[in-house]
Amino acid sequence: MRKLYGTTPLHLLAHGLLFAIFGWVVLQLFDARESFNMLVWFVAALILHDLVLLPFYSLLDRAGRVAARGPTINFVRIPAALSGLLLLLFFPPMLGRNDGSFARVAGEEPSGYLERWLIVTAALFAIAMALSVLRLTKGRHEQA
Repeated sequence: MRKLYGTTPLHLLAHGLLFAIFGWVVLQLFDARESFNMLVWFVAALILHDLVLLPFYSLLDRAGRVAARGPTINFVRIPAALSGLLLLLFFPPMLGRNDGSFARVAGEEPSGYLERWLIVTAALFAIAMALSVLRLTKGRHEQA
């Protein structure tokens, strides 16, 4: 099987299961009231990611690797990626640009998203900085 497929049968089984789950999700989308809007949004998000965001954060990563050599770049890359993902997910309520359906369903107006995102971002970078300092001091103690 490995020679024919290239990896273990478990890999093939996992991908088959994921494709089945994806198919179920797509069927659920087409049963939704506004499935066409969801489909357009999904395709637009794919195009936006592949044509705009991927080249943009690839250039940022390349510039970061030039500026910070060695493994220290990961202490900036990981919190920046997580913070960017949170920003991408929650930017409409951060800017106060969400529709009224959220307030009707949740029973309250969304507020405080920007402040919470800033706190989470600061915490992510503080943890990364602490881990970086710990790694550097550990490396110096081992060399001595």
